[in-house]
Amino acid sequence: MASKMKNAKIKNKANFRRRCIQAVSALLYNANLPGFADGTIYKGRSKGVCVPGLNCYSCPGAVASCPLGALQNALSNLPNKLPLYIIGFFLLAGVALGRVVCGFLCPFGLIQELLHKLPTPKLKKNRFTRRLSWLKYVVLAVFVAALPIGYAFAQGMPVPAFCKYICPAGTLEGGFFLLGMRAEYRALAGVLFNWKAVLCVVILAGCIFVYRGFCRFLCPLGAIYSFFSRIALLAVRVDKDLCNECGLCVMACPMDIRRVGDHECIHCGHCISSCPQNAIYFGRERKKEVNGSKKNGREIKG
Repeated sequence: MASKMKNAKIKNKANFRRRCIQAVSALLYNANLPGFADGTIYKGRSKGVCVPGLNCYSCPGAVASCPLGALQNALSNLPNKLPLYIIGFFLLAGVALGRVVCGFLCPFGLIQELLHKLPTPKLKKNRFTRRLSWLKYVVLAVFVAALPIGYAFAQGMPVPAFCKYICPAGTLEGGFFLLGMRAEYRALAGVLFNWKAVLCVVILAGCIFVYRGFCRFLCPLGAIYSFFSRIALLAVRVDKDLCNECGLCVMACPMDIRRVGDHECIHCGHCISSCPQNAIYFGRERKKEVNGSKKNGREIKG
């Protein structure tokens, strides 16, 4: 009983810290607070820089660019321009953080988690949700890569297909807010915006019942960062010398993981407090304790 209470305390403390980081990230991404008052889009020099998480360029508060939008625009300009900057950005963010970005630095991820806290029946993860999680790779291949590249070679005009047809973050952060603030924008809204508005509402409603449904099933940004799961410097890891493969960590995880740290893991840390062997830790290497006792989970003699 005492052990369970201690684990719950550790989990609550870790969740609070993560919530603080998520909130600070959302504020930093959208630091142009005057934009929310007058319904204008910030166009300063910092818009040439990408933030790691999903945050719409057209949000009135946004002070930087969304990496997905930047990638699509770059691919739409092929073969005239090579997307060197955005490829370098993803390599840097992926190797350094991987899907830690999803768990800690994505404002839309925070919105989904808060919606899921509403007191309703919840859909538990299962074989179907695990299979459905592969859909985001289809979205990445078709809407982020194939369509922008196809338009580039066919028409030579930039078409960020994911942003244009799907992205709920853009609709929520940019579309709804700007239409509410500016009458001239409302006059321009047509069938395409109506489609995106309905899709956004469906996705947000789904997140009430399914933990981070957009992240798990549709988000191509998470799909990109998942390619770096094995090499990311900052991640949740398992000390194999201590692990007894009980599976409690996988059961405690709300994502569709098969093991801690795989391509579906967002490194939120839910699994750490669930491990009775204290085998799961966060970081590149486990903190080494000398003068006293443990080094990488093994007792060392002084």
